[in-house]
Amino acid sequence: MKNLGEQAIVIGASIGGLLAARVLSDFYTTVTVLERDAFPATDIARKGVPQGRHTHGLLARGSQVIEQFFPGFCDEVVEQSGGLRGDVANDVIWIGRNVTLAAGKSDLIGLLASRPVLEGHLRRRLLKLPNVRVVEHCVVRGLASDLARRRVTGVCMRVEGGPEETAYADLIVDATGRGSSSAVWLEELGYPPPAIEKVEIGIGYMSRTYRRRPADLDGKLGIIVAGSEPDWRNGAMLAQESDTWIVSTGGFLGDEAADDDQGFLAYLATLPTRAIHDVVANAEPLGDFRRYRYACSLRRRYEKLARFPANFLVFGDAICSFNPVYGQGMTVAAQEATALYHCLEHAGSNDLARRFFKAAAKIVDIPWDIAVGNDLRNPRVEGARPPMLRFINWYIGKLHLAAMHDSTLSTAFLKVVNLMVPPPSLLSPAIAWRVWCGARKSNSGVANIDACRERRVT
Repeated sequence: MKNLGEQAIVIGASIGGLLAARVLSDFYTTVTVLERDAFPATDIARKGVPQGRHTHGLLARGSQVIEQFFPGFCDEVVEQSGGLRGDVANDVIWIGRNVTLAAGKSDLIGLLASRPVLEGHLRRRLLKLPNVRVVEHCVVRGLASDLARRRVTGVCMRVEGGPEETAYADLIVDATGRGSSSAVWLEELGYPPPAIEKVEIGIGYMSRTYRRRPADLDGKLGIIVAGSEPDWRNGAMLAQESDTWIVSTGGFLGDEAADDDQGFLAYLATLPTRAIHDVVANAEPLGDFRRYRYACSLRRRYEKLARFPANFLVFGDAICSFNPVYGQGMTVAAQEATALYHCLEHAGSNDLARRFFKAAAKIVDIPWDIAVGNDLRNPRVEGARPPMLRFINWYIGKLHLAAMHDSTLSTAFLKVVNLMVPPPSLLSPAIAWRVWCGARKSNSGVANIDACRERRVT
């Protein structure tokens, strides 16, 4: 493997940051990860990951990519921490557009474990590499550059209890997440900030862990309920390590569940299935209620900037963060890590920012369109709804009706959801024919959609 420099720095030990550091370890003599938190001694949630106590699921594509960078990772999570593998299409119940998709065996294998467990295993595997180190309690305050401000040369940082200093590097990657300061740092160097796209969704959800019993959900490993009319409320219950369930539920634009047993159960009862409600009503709670609020899906268009300093990149959620109910963030970061690897392998650090941001934009396009397109089905969410988006949402509605009785269609849809294949695959002649035939059998049409919605899981 080619050596591109002596030192690389990754700002932030998020999952995205850990994956970026893993890539850089193949190309730089030393990789240093700077993290403002202190890492817990055990796999528990930490301050810098506010969503760490809520529902997480690693999509099939994310599991696949992480396994490539860290062979044996999935086995370790299962064998050492009690994570679970499952067939996404057969072991998890999926409810969308108020109907239940037909289950069927597939090759979509996902990994179920809590966010702290996933992150903890990644961090330990990364730190086993001889050329990677982490500096905790480290705050980065800005970027250092050459006199012409054409090239970033390091970061201005301060470790708790010490003086401010400059750490120099051949490449710096900002993986600090949604709250990234990169736009401000770029302006300080005389560069324009990236254009920003926002879709205000006001998602707020409540989560709690419960004891999991073998008979719960008839042995299934989880259930996902996508928000739809009339209430647009989401719900998720996923098996996790230590025989537990993590349960999350919430809605758009201020519609939130209560943080007490009676109110939480009442909210769950409004979902288009009582499956989650019935498990929770008889389950032993293992912790307090926890609330999480998420104002908007946010995308920073770094790929459209005409000028950008050399030796600096922005990565993961610092580029784009999606409505978290779709569970895309970790998988998108994994895909960006693959893109970064290919960029460095093929042309080194030459014109790296332009090449990486272009590749990252293509990766982000798909989950952004999935998340934003589905959120814009809610009439209260503001945003443009061009004819193509309206057609796609109409077509996916028909697909759901047909997939009530057709596991092939369910699996085709879930391959897109799990970022294994692009959305246009659902428009292939073979899939479109099954949708048309299946929708006819389900008496599709405006007058009959409401009747189909009554067929809910009990």
